[in-house]
Amino acid sequence: MATSPQRSYRAACPNCGAPVEFASAASASAVCSFCRSTLVRDGEALKRIGTSAELFDDHSPLQLGASGTRQGVAFTLVGRLQYGYDGGTWNEWHALFDNGRSAWLSEDNGAYVIGFDAPLPADAPAIDGLRAGQRVLADGRAWDVASISRAKLIAAQGELPIAPRLDGEFTVVDLRNSVGEVATLDGSDPARVHWGVGRSVALSEFKMSGLKEASEKTLGSRSITCPSCGSALEVKLATTQSLACHQCSAVVDLSAGVGAELRHYAQNNSGVGGAEPQLALGSVSKPLALGGEPAAWQVVGYQERCDIPDSSEEETTFWREYLLFNRLQGFAFLVDSNDGWSWVKPLTGAPTVRGDQAQWQGASYRKKWSYGAKVTWVQGEFYWRVQREERAHVTDFEGQGKDADKRMSREQTGQEVTWSAGQTVSAGAVADAFGIAPDARAALMRDANPLAGRSAGAGKAVIIFIAIVLLMVILANCSGDDCDDVRRTFGAASTEFQQCQRSPGSGYRGSGGGSYGGWSSGGGHK
Repeated sequence: MATSPQRSYRAACPNCGAPVEFASAASASAVCSFCRSTLVRDGEALKRIGTSAELFDDHSPLQLGASGTRQGVAFTLVGRLQYGYDGGTWNEWHALFDNGRSAWLSEDNGAYVIGFDAPLPADAPAIDGLRAGQRVLADGRAWDVASISRAKLIAAQGELPIAPRLDGEFTVVDLRNSVGEVATLDGSDPARVHWGVGRSVALSEFKMSGLKEASEKTLGSRSITCPSCGSALEVKLATTQSLACHQCSAVVDLSAGVGAELRHYAQNNSGVGGAEPQLALGSVSKPLALGGEPAAWQVVGYQERCDIPDSSEEETTFWREYLLFNRLQGFAFLVDSNDGWSWVKPLTGAPTVRGDQAQWQGASYRKKWSYGAKVTWVQGEFYWRVQREERAHVTDFEGQGKDADKRMSREQTGQEVTWSAGQTVSAGAVADAFGIAPDARAALMRDANPLAGRSAGAGKAVIIFIAIVLLMVILANCSGDDCDDVRRTFGAASTEFQQCQRSPGSGYRGSGGGSYGGWSSGGGHK
């Protein structure tokens, strides 16, 4: 736990008279907790330079005064900056260490990054003219441009190392490299570009105390109603940027904050509502290890996605993704495709890619699919802004050799590239973790084909051919009232069954396809 500072500075707010404390002699600014005046130190006095807007609540358990340790040195969260961009908001927490050093604990795709400001490298690229996916050199190292955003500082809180600038937009560029680092080129100061470098962390690593008691917040008491049908909307995570109405299925945009005009769009799945998720929204798993310590994961969102065929002669592949949340581990995706089940989490770094081969943390991967994709149906809550018909270009990779059960995916949407990685998981393990009843487990059994991604002999090829022919026969005989075989094979809640009912005889590609990664999450270093 962080100790009390040996020397602190205290003065009265020149606007309201409330006491304002500085834990570090090096801190240049603070925001009054009573009147939200933005204050800068002027010798032994405080000068008011503006007023900070009200902060939006976030989902994380972080708050001012929370403390922990990193590499044996204690720190305390003493300030916060909240930024807005086209996809919503993100927070950066000012962490003050007992040795006087400052750091930033930032949100990153539902996880966290701890970073430190540093001098701008002489070889840093110009902030203008960069594009997502580009390889650049900075500080003598190779980086991939992960995202380029136009942002603005919308609110500040507590003690800060520099005076916040609450006027105008600026460019933020996030860079990632093969050793798991994330760097930021921040153009908020017109006089010079700021540079910082950090790494992904789990809050559990810091052994923190003073966290919020609960990370959920119900906003229904603030009279949020669906702008489409008028039903009351219950928002369970205050970080939520998009929410599907439980009554009319409209997708409501909350990214502008509660109380703002709520934009929405009606979902249309060929006149028929999307399938109900086989893992119920709100359900909580037994302790499940998804790249970290075993933890209880809650299903907070569900989406159906499909690839975009290159021609009308190609068939469409559908798959399902469940957004999972854990208070200390952030977010993860559980993916249900016709190749089987897998889980993935967004990466902080960027794999090394050469041709069809990729390397990440000592594992080797080979490209399997590359295709366009889009979301066709959503339910629940999402920490990014879901937009109608937004499309992504997806490249899926499979692990090789001893890493054959690993999966990795690259998704690009506009000026953002998101990498995700994880591994396969058996349908039985999913059913056990979420307590699926025995009579409902058959619909989950789509375990990954052991032949996928490997060369097959003639006998194996015959087996695959027979399986595809049988599935084509099943679908060819479908009608709106006669899709029992498809229902028994894939389950009543599956997109395959829903598609059969909507479009008798419609195609379904029975081999391959299906993203291994989560939908582009609107998250660079935020």
